[in-house]
Amino acid sequence: MAAFILLSTHNGGTVENPIDFPDLNAFAENNYTKELNDLDDFLNYLLSEENQFHNDINKNNISLIGHSRGGGITTIKAAEDSRITTLITWASVCNFGSRAATTGNLKQWKKDGVKYVLNGRTKQQMPHNFQFYEDFKANETRLNIELATKKIKVPHLIIHGDSDTSISINEAKTLHSWNTNSVLFPIENTNHVFDSKHPWQGNKLPEKLKLVVEKSIDFIKK
Repeated sequence: MAAFILLSTHNGGTVENPIDFPDLNAFAENNYTKELNDLDDFLNYLLSEENQFHNDINKNNISLIGHSRGGGITTIKAAEDSRITTLITWASVCNFGSRAATTGNLKQWKKDGVKYVLNGRTKQQMPHNFQFYEDFKANETRLNIELATKKIKVPHLIIHGDSDTSISINEAKTLHSWNTNSVLFPIENTNHVFDSKHPWQGNKLPEKLKLVVEKSIDFIKK
C-alpha cells in the first residue's frame, strides 16, 4: 500500500524553511500544470527502481490524498493516470475557474504582470504572476474538475467539514453528484482544516482531523 499527498516545487517553501514562504519568486511562478507535473514526477520516481524503497511499494495499490486545491489536482491526476487505484479528497474545490487567482481585474493583472493576495497567517503579500491565468486558459479543458470527476473509475472518498468557510461543503456535494459512485463523508462542526492549524504544535491531532485520518486509512484498506 502507498498513499501520497500532493507536494509542490513552487509552494514558496525551501528545504531549510518548508513551513513558511521564503521563496516568493517560486510561489509567483506556480500554476496548476506545474502541480500536475510535480505529482507525475513524484509518482514516476517512487515507482521506479531508482527509489531504494520501490520493493516496499505495492504498485497495484496507489492512493492519492489531496486537500483543498490539492483535491482538485489529485482528482485530475486520478482521472488521467491508470496507476492510481484510490482517490481521497479533503475539503476539495470543485472548480478552478472560479478561484480568486483566475478572476478579478484581468486587464489590470495582465498590465501589471502580477497581483498580490494577503496571507492571513504570515501577513505576506503573496504574488501571483499573470502566467498563472495564461496557463489555466491554455489548459482549461484538462483543468476542468467536473470533467475529471465524471471520468473517475476508482474508489473516491470525499471528506468535508460542514462548517468550512473557505470552501463550502456544497462543493463536496457537487463532486459527489458528478460521481455517484463516490463516498461522501461530511463531518459536523469543523472547518477547512478540521480544527487544526498551521504550523501544528500539539502532541496529538484534533479529534476531527483524527477522524479524517482514520476514515481515510479505513478507505484505503478496503
